[in-house]
Amino acid sequence: MKRVFSCVFLFLISGCSRIDSLMMEPKMTAAEWCQGMPCVELLSSGVVLNQPYSTLLVYLLGILWIWAGLRFWRARDGQVSKTWWCISLVLGGIAALSAGTSYQAFGYELKCAGREFCSWTSWWEIAYLVIQVASLNAMLIAVAYSCTSMSTRRALIAYAWINLTSHFMITTAGVITLNKFMLSFELLVLFTGPTLFAVCTINGWRYFKYKQTIDLVLLGSWAILLMSNVFYFAYLSLGYTQFLWERGIWFSENDVLHVSMMIWVVYVGLLVSSELHDYRDLLLPVASSLE
Repeated sequence: MKRVFSCVFLFLISGCSRIDSLMMEPKMTAAEWCQGMPCVELLSSGVVLNQPYSTLLVYLLGILWIWAGLRFWRARDGQVSKTWWCISLVLGGIAALSAGTSYQAFGYELKCAGREFCSWTSWWEIAYLVIQVASLNAMLIAVAYSCTSMSTRRALIAYAWINLTSHFMITTAGVITLNKFMLSFELLVLFTGPTLFAVCTINGWRYFKYKQTIDLVLLGSWAILLMSNVFYFAYLSLGYTQFLWERGIWFSENDVLHVSMMIWVVYVGLLVSSELHDYRDLLLPVASSLE
């Protein structure tokens, strides 16, 4: 077993040394990078900062995510579901900070500085993808503890761990083989989409059957997530980013997503944290009313 882990470790180290060879298509030089987005020198240090306004938004989002997670932690009172919400939100905050570091703040430094052509990805982005999938699966486990009975809960928890492990293994294979799809946001969507569908289905069915406040509150949070993505793709498809950038205003589709996600995080941190309880406590009044 130690020999197997040693081989995997050596393969990963090999991938680490070669991941910079994944280039953007079409190839892009450092000068071209800064023609497509705002670049400013950071305090005369020679370090280039990308998208200052977007950087501020995404870092603030990451901090808000962690704040919401800590609210669940302080209010957990032995509730397993709140503990998993805390894990999910803290991981989401770390993922947002990691993504902002490479996609926004230091994208030039990480992918272009000192290179003839800019690389396609960075380890910050790969970390974001893995951690974000972990965050969504932790959220699924939280919903399982608050909204499902034992047999369904076991199935959902098993699915969450299988989903997380599978994504990690595919990402690892992508690092080893330098396969772009295996390291892509599109792959993340394939792994997180079913999770979001599952939680929407669980809370929708439960609210239809039991009319519990927590299900309505959670449905509200999933609706905000859905609308965030709708606004993102609408803004992207209409080409507003380039339209505003040509007029000296940088507000990209990512910023639309960041602002929308801030609304979601505040909603979850304030409303969901106050209404959430484990399943055994949540259904006691329902069970009594049915007797």
